[in-house]
Amino acid sequence: MSRLTLSLTVLVTSWLAVLPDPIRPDPNTPRPIAAVDSVFIEDLTWMEVRDALKAGKDTVLVATGGVEQNGPYLVTGKHNVVLRGTTEAIARKLGNTLVAPIVPFVPEGDIDPPTLHMLYPGTISVTEQTFQALLTDICASLKTHGFKRIVLIGDSGGNQDGMKAVAAALSAKWKDSCRIVFIPEYYNTAPITKWLETQGIKQTPQGLHDDFAMEATMLAVDPSSVRMKQRIAAGNFRINGVELTPAEKTIELGRKIIDVRAENTVKAIQKALH
Repeated sequence: MSRLTLSLTVLVTSWLAVLPDPIRPDPNTPRPIAAVDSVFIEDLTWMEVRDALKAGKDTVLVATGGVEQNGPYLVTGKHNVVLRGTTEAIARKLGNTLVAPIVPFVPEGDIDPPTLHMLYPGTISVTEQTFQALLTDICASLKTHGFKRIVLIGDSGGNQDGMKAVAAALSAKWKDSCRIVFIPEYYNTAPITKWLETQGIKQTPQGLHDDFAMEATMLAVDPSSVRMKQRIAAGNFRINGVELTPAEKTIELGRKIIDVRAENTVKAIQKALH
């Protein structure tokens, strides 16, 4: 290192040492504007979250989705799209509840050599150890800020065991200072399939990681996530032998699916927290 470089390094280091820390407001600073009506923590300001907690919203949903292959029509973030709809419905039905940012990174298969969903481009996987460590830190952060009840739900099969393990470990650690529960009932979609059959929706599986209930739910949240325009243009707006047109009817069924899943999950949550 030259003398000039050494001198510049010393000068910059000394200059940085005397700079003030980034501006951090007093945690008790009054909120200067009205709060928005959202249950999603990531869509709220820190003041809105603080004031929601003070107002009694001390229950929080921690939902896990995934980024994986989902057939030729659905975006890789399928589970995250679905959860955007179901978690809001659950939180509003439950009351006094906020929703943590949906966890998109979950076990999807071995990375090297790739297995399961990792055989398909776009998939992002983490190890079970990483997944559980991530969930543990997320829940601990929420507890630190004052949430008294943490509810874990997962929209994918590979997420269930990890969430169950984290809930059990933290329950033993935290005792009664913060209740944490895992709700497997959320992932039970059998009643939805039976209900759809009463609506005349009978499917013939095509071997795709896709079905009518998923398509209808995603349509109700974000039509672009199922490539609606592109499929209509290609004359291919159907799944498992069931037409998705008219889109308005399918979207309405999607909203009902979200409502039914939310209602069933809320009942399970209330039972678990009783």
